[in-house]
Amino acid sequence: MPSSVMPTPRQEDGRPVAVSATGLRKSYGDKTVLDGVDLHIPAGTVFALLGPNGAGKTTAVKILSTLAAADGGRAEVAGHDLARAPQQVRAAIGVTGQFSAVDGLITGEENMLLMADLHHLPKAEGRRVAAELLARFDLTDAAGKPASTYSGGMKRRLDIAMTLVGSPRIIFLDEPTTGLDPRSRHDMWQIVRELVADGVTVFLTTQYLEEADQLADRIAVLNDGRIVATGTADELKRLIPGGHVRLRFTDPAAYRSAAAALSHALRDDEAQSLQLPSDGSQRALHATLDALRTAGVEADELTVHTPDLDDVFFALTANRPTEASR
Repeated sequence: MPSSVMPTPRQEDGRPVAVSATGLRKSYGDKTVLDGVDLHIPAGTVFALLGPNGAGKTTAVKILSTLAAADGGRAEVAGHDLARAPQQVRAAIGVTGQFSAVDGLITGEENMLLMADLHHLPKAEGRRVAAELLARFDLTDAAGKPASTYSGGMKRRLDIAMTLVGSPRIIFLDEPTTGLDPRSRHDMWQIVRELVADGVTVFLTTQYLEEADQLADRIAVLNDGRIVATGTADELKRLIPGGHVRLRFTDPAAYRSAAAALSHALRDDEAQSLQLPSDGSQRALHATLDALRTAGVEADELTVHTPDLDDVFFALTANRPTEASR
């Protein structure tokens, strides 16, 4: 008998695809929020969606997590068609928004047990899962206290612990560290890394570019409802001009020989350094080193400077959409 279960889509390298979307569109009145968005997210990775306020990040999360309907396009989440099998999608995912879903009037443990009831876990199983997750997120000591007494970081940890009660394989984190202090933000980063190490796929939206740089395997930049660039953090940084290699020499003769061999370099005679434009790629670095070897000299110090994600973000969202980069 043929199976009614849709096979999980896979990449060319054989890895399953957690989220796949083609041509997603969404408007609210005259405002087009998503204008043909394509996404492709391998399982077991962190995907970060960046964009200015109002770019459509939260709308994308709502659609992919079945909390809102798209006006057009098609998407599959965990191998299930978003429009035809929303219940199966909901069973496979967890969602944590920028505003905590924690009920402050009850204790942390009661929040967890309530979530276990919503997932129809037997009482004993629910208590076991709640206790394990509270311990995992360092909340055991506070489990019996009202959640209203928790710090911002504790509430966010509890929020994610509640999300994990149903053992989702895909988690949508919509600006999960907004309002947290630096220590709590770093704690959240470690939680994300541990989730991915367990095979969970994380779809992250964030206002903090350092967060995407630290966590994401791939990043997409959303502007005016369109994906304007996609790639790893390093690939995106190479899209923006301004990268360079700086060579410093302690031997004046070596410096002069290098300057002659690299005549297009910007010289700093006082510091005995040379600066060459570079996209930061391995090929560009090899070309520079080959030129030095040909000249028979070595640099005492070599540093590669590339634009950071802030530069990328501002360049790609500067009031006009650009064509997507592949």
